[in-house]
Amino acid sequence: MDGLEPVADVSVGDWIADRLGGPLGSVGSVVPDGFAAYARVLHPVEFDDDRPPLTWSRVAELTGRVPHALMQWAAVASPASGAATWDEGDVRVGNLAPAALAALIDVLAPFTGEQDCFHALWEGWGWVDGRGVRIFSVSDDGRVEPARVPEPGVSAEVRALPRLRLPDRDHLLFRGPLRAALDMGWHESPLGFEPQSPSLLWPADRSWCVGAEIDFDSTLVGGSAGLIAAVLAAPDLEAWPVQPGDDLSASGDLINPVPAVDG
Repeated sequence: MDGLEPVADVSVGDWIADRLGGPLGSVGSVVPDGFAAYARVLHPVEFDDDRPPLTWSRVAELTGRVPHALMQWAAVASPASGAATWDEGDVRVGNLAPAALAALIDVLAPFTGEQDCFHALWEGWGWVDGRGVRIFSVSDDGRVEPARVPEPGVSAEVRALPRLRLPDRDHLLFRGPLRAALDMGWHESPLGFEPQSPSLLWPADRSWCVGAEIDFDSTLVGGSAGLIAAVLAAPDLEAWPVQPGDDLSASGDLINPVPAVDG
């Protein structure tokens, strides 16, 4: 949590709850209403090897699907009749990959200046208190050592602070520079530092807001028309314009229906 200070007065986030609305799964249930424009940043398609990430649009070309603002990854990865099957890369859920988050921060920075930002973290990630994670080790002779629970990613003192309570989600709240969002995550892991994008991120002047619903494979941005135009034009982001009432639930992609499974 380098550069982030815990916030005890979570009333600084009350404005978000007051402006959330619409059915669960809609844009407006994740980021506040009232901004001039909104964008949906699709989480890049990543691989287990060194291949560079792909866009959803590129995968849609391979699977015979139609790219559009409300497309769902499950639909895009399911091939249309006669198209190739997609069974390689996948997308992160509830977490924007570090390179994409860095690219988004580069877009946000000119609209933010030097002011601090608020970084909200959903309390339910397993690494926050350590209880949702187990670490195994293997000795030189192949014996698997007993699993152990790692040190919590967030200290007990911080976990005892009040929560920013939003519909169906409670968050720990931090304050710090915009780029500190890149340092949020769990430090004790067999793979090293595992970054986690903020669940919510906004500047002190509330001129924009970024939201990453834990069950979504995309991150949402609300802000001025100029900011959203910059997000949509960013070469390292795959982004589409959306509106608060748009449905991003699993059934929201009406153009690319997922084939029914027999039985």
